[in-house]
Amino acid sequence: MQIGELAKKSGCDTETIRYYEREGLLPAPARTASGYRRYEPPHLEQLAFIRHCRSLDMSLADIRRLQDYHLHPSAAPCDDINALLDAQLGRIQQQIASLQRLEQQLLSLRARCDAPHTVADCGILKTLEHAASGDGCACHADSDQP
Repeated sequence: MQIGELAKKSGCDTETIRYYEREGLLPAPARTASGYRRYEPPHLEQLAFIRHCRSLDMSLADIRRLQDYHLHPSAAPCDDINALLDAQLGRIQQQIASLQRLEQQLLSLRARCDAPHTVADCGILKTLEHAASGDGCACHADSDQP
């Protein structure tokens, strides 16, 4: 199949497919006599693997490592794979904590305008304006961030 068909079957943009090839995540396909890329079913399977890993927010480096384990299995325990997933879980937990802090900051900011006002009297805009001029910001009062 050509790249357009692979893109359609995989739901992946053709530029992304080319990018994965350049990054070594997707093996280079054979070329036709006219120079077109010729993909085979294993390319589609590998692309599905990559896309699934990306849906789990895994980095390209981690995907490369997982692909290597998949392509070169051994009798060794999968401790490295477990460690890779544990590290990913740690990153996700940090992101969750960061998003929860952001949520609290936005809720604090939203509380500055809890009744109908005109834009001229909007507590949210006034707080943002004061923060932009260097004053303290109510939404960042409990955090280390500016």
